[in-house]
Amino acid sequence: MDNTAVILAQRPQGLPNADDFALETLPLPELAQGAIRCQTLYLSLDPYMRSVIAGNHMGHGVDPGDVVPGEVVARVTESDAPDWPSGTLVRCQGGWQQFSDHDPAALSRVPSGLSRPSLSLSILGMPGLTAWAGMVQQAKVRQGDVVVIPAAVGGVGAMAAQLARRAGATTIAITSGAEKQRIALEMLGYAHCIDRVDQDLSEALARVAPKGVSVYFDLVGDPTLTTVAQQLAIGGRVVLCGLIKDYNGDHKTTGPHPGLWITKRAIVSGLVVYDYEPLRDQFESEFVPLVEAGELIANEEIHEGLAAAPDAFCQLMRGQNTGKVVISLEQ
Repeated sequence: MDNTAVILAQRPQGLPNADDFALETLPLPELAQGAIRCQTLYLSLDPYMRSVIAGNHMGHGVDPGDVVPGEVVARVTESDAPDWPSGTLVRCQGGWQQFSDHDPAALSRVPSGLSRPSLSLSILGMPGLTAWAGMVQQAKVRQGDVVVIPAAVGGVGAMAAQLARRAGATTIAITSGAEKQRIALEMLGYAHCIDRVDQDLSEALARVAPKGVSVYFDLVGDPTLTTVAQQLAIGGRVVLCGLIKDYNGDHKTTGPHPGLWITKRAIVSGLVVYDYEPLRDQFESEFVPLVEAGELIANEEIHEGLAAAPDAFCQLMRGQNTGKVVISLEQ
């Protein structure tokens, strides 16, 4: 059998382009003893992958000629392990390819009863876990808070907004374009939406949050970080989680002067989602029923076929996505 895969053809310079990747047909090796072979059904595309393919991500890197890494939902197709029979749906680091082989310890089961397995890559996956860690575990969002979220309709932002709203907070989206504004207000229930391109962020924020911002969930870095920090309420909480503006290598976030944090008596925390993996079972047990009951909305943008991954990733890194980006390989 052959394996269709997307490899990194060259390291992107600045914003990635489709020709930085290549779709190839690779020979599928014989399955090693004790390994489990999985066929990818859904592939997650995430902004942090830009730093991975640049070779400077804190977790891992990738070299030109290698299969691009990524998290997937897959179906076990070959296995001698009784705990992982063929047909089992799993979540794993399968990469941008049709088939991948794994040690059983590297696999996690997709929660049973999901209407769409792709949910394990979006609202019930790493983005959802990140949002829960930031909003609930770190910021401890509560009734009466004013919460500002950039990248507001993406995988993390969409879940964070819904969790904040469920806690009784007022949510403010920062996004761009009419379609993203519609999703933010009509689908995700934000109270306000600021267009970062067509509006002056500082003026708009002062208008919709005149008493200041209680919680800022930073997913993008500067200049948004500094602008929002200047309008924190006394005792405001800031969760630093992402640096979308920096990932393409043509921008460097410097952040607010420490004096601003001191003046605002701010609580500033860094969030790395891997620290919360031990709590994933707790997270899933609470939120799988809510998602299936329609009480939480998964805003997914699904593209068909592995060949669509490079263009979809480039659009993501240009801010042209309208939801959590997932590639479907289901046949």
